[in-house]
Amino acid sequence: MEENNSNITNKNSNEDSNPQPTGHGGSPAKAIMYAFVANGCIAVAKLIAAIYTSSGSMMAESIHSFADCGNQILLFIGLKGAERPADEDHPLGYGKLSYFWSFIVALMLFSVGGIYSVYEGWHKLSSTEALSDVWVALLVLGGAILIEGWSLAGAVREANKMRGKRSFGLWLKNTRNAEIVVVLGEDFAAILGLVLAFGFLTAAFLTGNPIYDAYGSICIGIVLIAVAIFVAFRIQSLLIGKSAEPELQELIKNFIAADENIEHLFNAITMQFGPRVMLAAKIKMDDKITVAEAAEHINALERQIKAVFPQVGWCFIEPDNTDE
Repeated sequence: MEENNSNITNKNSNEDSNPQPTGHGGSPAKAIMYAFVANGCIAVAKLIAAIYTSSGSMMAESIHSFADCGNQILLFIGLKGAERPADEDHPLGYGKLSYFWSFIVALMLFSVGGIYSVYEGWHKLSSTEALSDVWVALLVLGGAILIEGWSLAGAVREANKMRGKRSFGLWLKNTRNAEIVVVLGEDFAAILGLVLAFGFLTAAFLTGNPIYDAYGSICIGIVLIAVAIFVAFRIQSLLIGKSAEPELQELIKNFIAADENIEHLFNAITMQFGPRVMLAAKIKMDDKITVAEAAEHINALERQIKAVFPQVGWCFIEPDNTDE
């Protein structure tokens, strides 16, 4: 019996053969905090400048920043809620809470940010009220661009830790981390909105025509709506139920298939639940192995998978002779 048991030792147990997906580390919470601090400071400055200069673009930008502060709070609620342990009613945990709140943030960005900005600009199109002390608004916008740039740099830094050796575009397409996608989208929209506001306010100042300010508000709203739609579509697939990242799936399949006692891996299905993954696999084992030995080996394999791939929270491996 001892000889048989030594024969079913998984060769993947060698420390040097432990495959690791690229891109460990990175903190969505840090990215959220960068954005919250930046938006909180900017929102107050924008509001004061908007009231002082009667600028529609500045008012749209201030509402956008206040909305973003609320969004970051919602993202943090989702992030912490997803960490709750599984219970009887939620046997696979609360990981998808992060997707729900991220989707709510996308709706907020669309409605409170985008639609309000377009409305504010449309309303200003018929206004003949001249702007006053535009230099104040331009000074605030210039400072806001620097602060938002700091926030975006922080979010990108955390994203770079997650993506590892993958290109940024490939990582953004495949990542299952909803919070970092939302923060990056918000920061990108904020930078672009600030640049637009700065440009249109400068045009209004140079020409003396306040209609450029209204155009700026409308353009900012369109940018926010576009980013909100992009974020919503990215989160939609996660809410419905999406597999783990392709790279992780491939590593897990290779790890299982490399087992010397497994003749064939029929299939391996993964499902992402927030930061954790559920794995279900069907395998054909060596016919020489007894049922008891197979059960012992599968239990050991499941423990190995969880140790090598800490993202895997649940692992169910089924032995079979056919894939039916």
